Order: sequence, then structure tokens, then C-alpha cells
Amino acid sequence: MSVNIHPTAHVDSKAQLGAGVEVGPLCVVGSDVKLGDGVKLVSQVNIAGDTTIGADCQIYPFVALGHPPQDIKHKGGPVSLTIGARTVLRESVNIHPGSDAGRPETIIGDDCYFMYGTHVAHEGLVGNNVILSNGTQVGGCVTIGDNVIIGGLCAVHQFTRIGNNAFIGGMTTVVKDVIPFGISVGNKQVLNGLNVVGLKRSGFSNAEIHDLRTAYQMIFSAEGNFQDRLSEVEAQYGNHDQVMKIVAFIKSADKRPVCHPGKL
Repeated sequence: MSVNIHPTAHVDSKAQLGAGVEVGPLCVVGSDVKLGDGVKLVSQVNIAGDTTIGADCQIYPFVALGHPPQDIKHKGGPVSLTIGARTVLRESVNIHPGSDAGRPETIIGDDCYFMYGTHVAHEGLVGNNVILSNGTQVGGCVTIGDNVIIGGLCAVHQFTRIGNNAFIGGMTTVVKDVIPFGISVGNKQVLNGLNVVGLKRSGFSNAEIHDLRTAYQMIFSAEGNFQDRLSEVEAQYGNHDQVMKIVAFIKSADKRPVCHPGKL
């Protein structure tokens, strides 16, 4: 399949374009950019730096990718941005590469959908099949797991982790880590149980969901010491992969505290 570049677009001669790439009107593609097979830049897209876009991505007007990170510690060293296959970036999405003051790369997974005006800052790690709704702002060094949905106008604090299959309600300010399969909403942010709808959509069995609910209730019960409860769940569910993902996530907390249930 041939490459189709609109006459008003500027594509650097050193850029690498896969088969069937479409570059629409007024796009700018830099010298170190790599576009996979079937990538479509609709119009007025600006891609710079060491940026790799996976096959069959669709990128809409006013998207800016790979420009230097908004990190005042960054000194201009080599950094990169990688975006997986079949990801859709709607209008005015902005994603920065890594920083030479920390991890030099930002990585976005496959099959993601980023809606209008979303931003992912430097050193972000975003998994597969992640949805960022309109206006979501993701700070630097944030890690987002697979199958996460973040509602509109959310703000995610730097260094925060959001576990696999979590759901973040609209306009939530995420300042604490959210466990895998959790639902978190509100300002101030609280944990509101498990993302049961998301679990069912992802094909989890009723038995798996029952075990996750039981483990959740044990961990976040008001009775006793939190660490003791966590150890009890670890002992009881040591052979349950999904429960142990929650346990491992909590035990590996580093920069931000883990979000707990509470009153809105």
C-alpha cells in the first residue's frame, strides 16, 4: 500500500512511514518520527522528537506528540514516546516523552482511546485498552494499568498508580493509588468498592468476582489492623491470581498512599 501525503503537510525526509500511512492537510512530522502501517493523521497533527506510533492508529486535528516534556529538570537529553497499535487520539490530545531527569520514555499501550483535550505528561506508563475521557489531565510519572476507564475532567497527581480494570468517576482528583478493579470517585477522592461492571465486561466469572469482593471487604474492613488484614487475605487467597494482584499492588505502594473507602 502506498503512502498518501497531502500537499500542504510537511513530512521530514528522514521520518519513517509504514505502508498505507495517510498524512492529512497541514500536518507536521519530524525527522525522528516513526509511523507504523496504516497510521492516519487526519489533519493539523504535529509530531516531533523520537516518537513511534504503532500500526493503525488514528490521530485527529491539533494533537501534539513528542515535544519536550514540561519538566523544568529536563535538560534536553534524549527522550522518547511510544504509542501502541490501534490507539485513537481525538482532537487536542497532548502527550509528552520521558525526561532526562528520570525515566527517558513515555509508553502508551495498544487499543487506547484518548478523548478531546486529554494530556499525558512525561514518563507516563499507560497500559492497553485504556480510555481517558474528555479533559483528563495525567501528571508526570503516573502508571495506569490495563482496561482502565477515567471519567471526564479528572486530574491524576504525579507518581500516582491506577491498577488494572479500575474505574475513575468524572471530575475526580486522583491523589492516591487506586487498587486493581477498584472504583474511585470524588473530591476528596475515596474508594467506592470494586468495578463489578468492568469485571463482567472483561469476562471475569461470578466466582472470581465473589472472591474479589470478599477479599476487598476483608482488606478494607473497619475491624483490626490494616496490615494484619492484608496478611490474612494474602494467606487465604495466595493461589488466587486476581486477589493477589490487589495485595501486591498495595504492598508495593511507594510515592503515593493507597486510596481507602470513606465518605464523600
